[in-house]
Amino acid sequence: MLLQLPDVLGPDALAHCSERLANADWADGRLTAGYQSAKAKDNLQLVERSPLARELGALVLDALGRHPSFFTAVLPRHIYPPLFNCYRGGGSFGTHVDNAVRYDHSGARAEPVRTDVSMTLFLSDPGSYDGGELLIEDTYGLQRVKLPAGHAVIYPGTSLHRVTPVTRGERLAAFTWIQSMIRDAGQRRLLFDLDVSIRLLTRDHPEHPALVNLTGSYHNLLRQWAEL
Repeated sequence: MLLQLPDVLGPDALAHCSERLANADWADGRLTAGYQSAKAKDNLQLVERSPLARELGALVLDALGRHPSFFTAVLPRHIYPPLFNCYRGGGSFGTHVDNAVRYDHSGARAEPVRTDVSMTLFLSDPGSYDGGELLIEDTYGLQRVKLPAGHAVIYPGTSLHRVTPVTRGERLAAFTWIQSMIRDAGQRRLLFDLDVSIRLLTRDHPEHPALVNLTGSYHNLLRQWAEL
C-alpha cells in the first residue's frame, strides 16, 4: 500500500528542523548503504546516532505517534530510528530495494528490524528545488511522489524505488523503516480499509448497531494475524 500522510510536521517543527539542519555536518550517504545500493547512491546523510540525528529523530517519532493515519496504516511493532538526508548538486539515488533487515543500535543491544514499510518525510518546500522526485514502482505502475514540506509517504519496503537528480536547490528529508505487527501487506491493507470504514461510520452514524460487530471483526483479525 502506498499512502500519503499529510501534515506529519507542522510549521514550527519544520522551521526547527530547517534551522538545525542548516549547518549540519553531512557525511557521504554511501556509508550506510548496502553493497548494491552504494553503487546507486549519491547523496549526503546525517551520521547515524549523532546527537542531531537523535534529536530530530525523536521529534519525527513523536509526530508520527500523534498522526491519525500512521498507526492504523502501518500497525508498527518496531520503528527504526529516523535518518536524514540531503540531495543537491545533481545528487540522486538510482533504482534499488531497501535492505530486508536493519539493525537498530539505539538500545542496549542491536535489535533487528524487518523493513516491511518504508517512509519518506519531506522537509523542503517542493518549489525550492528541481528534481528530487521519489519514484516508486508498485502494483499500479510507476508512482511519482514530491510532497509539500511536512508531508510523508509510506510504501512497501519490497518496492523498487529511486530519487531523481536534484538539479537546483536542496532536498532535505527524513526516512525510516517500520516492522509491522502484520507482516503481510495484503492483510495490512484489509485492516486499514476496515478501520477507515469504522471511523467513517462512527462519524456519520455513531449509534449504528453494526459498529460493534465491525469493530469486533477488526480486533479479531488483528488478534489472528499480529506477530508480537
